[in-house]
Amino acid sequence: MKKKILCGLLALSMAAAALAGCGKKNAEKDTFTVGFDAEYPPYGYMDENGEYTGFDLELAEEVCKMNGWELKKQPIAWESKDNELNSGSIDCIWNGFTINGRENDYTWSVPYVDNSQVIVVSEKSGINDLAGLAGKTVGVQAASAALDVLTDEEGQKALADTFGKLQEFSDYNTAFVELEAGSVDAIAMDIGVAQYQIESRGSGYKILDEHLNAEQYGVGFKLGNEELRDKVNKSLKELKANGKFDELAEKYGLSDMTCLEQ
Repeated sequence: MKKKILCGLLALSMAAAALAGCGKKNAEKDTFTVGFDAEYPPYGYMDENGEYTGFDLELAEEVCKMNGWELKKQPIAWESKDNELNSGSIDCIWNGFTINGRENDYTWSVPYVDNSQVIVVSEKSGINDLAGLAGKTVGVQAASAALDVLTDEEGQKALADTFGKLQEFSDYNTAFVELEAGSVDAIAMDIGVAQYQIESRGSGYKILDEHLNAEQYGVGFKLGNEELRDKVNKSLKELKANGKFDELAEKYGLSDMTCLEQ
C-alpha cells in the first residue's frame, strides 16, 4: 500500500512539474537574434545614448512586435558573419546586406532597398570620375559588397586593376579617418552609408556621379530556413501596408531607395 501511495505522489509531482514547465514556456517569448555591423549607419550603429539603432534594427524591432518575439541585437565582425549564422549564434544577417552575387549562399527575404556601390572622395581631390582613380589608393570594407564588386571579373575588377592600391578596412569610420588624413584617396561603399557619413561629417566630401553597380538589400537567413524567412516576409509586407516601413525609411533618409512591395 505504501509503495502505491509513493508512486501516486510521484506521478502527481511529475504532472505538476510538467504543467509548471509548460506555463513557463508559454510565458516566455521566442528570441530573434539579428547579426549586424555596429558601425554601419544608417542601417545599424550605436547612437549618442550608447544604444544600438538604425533603419534595419528598427525594422527588426517592428517585426518582433508583430510575432511576439524578443529582439536580441548582436553586433558581429562582418567578416565572421557566415560563421555566426551557420553556428546558430544569430538567426539572420540584417544590416544593409546585399543579395546580388550571394543569391545561392543564403535563404533571402524579399528585397526592400535598392542600393548602389559608389566612390566617395574629398572635394579637393581633383577626382571627378572613375578614370581619375588610376594610380590612387582606394579604401573598402573587408568582406563587403563593394570589395566583391572590385574583385569580381564580371564586376569592376578591370577598374580596380588601375588603382595604385585597394586597401581594406574593418569599418567605414576608420576608412573616413584615413581619407581625411590623406592616407587613402577614395572610398568604395554603399550609397546610403556614403550619404549618411557625408551628412554627419559636414562639407568636404562628394560622391562621384558614376556608380560602380546597382544592387538590392535583403535579410539573409541560413540556407534552407524558409520557415523563419516566410514569417519575416509576411511581417515586412504588413509593415509596408500599414505605413510603418515608409515612416522608418523617411526617418533615416532612405525613402528614395526603398523597393519593398506589399
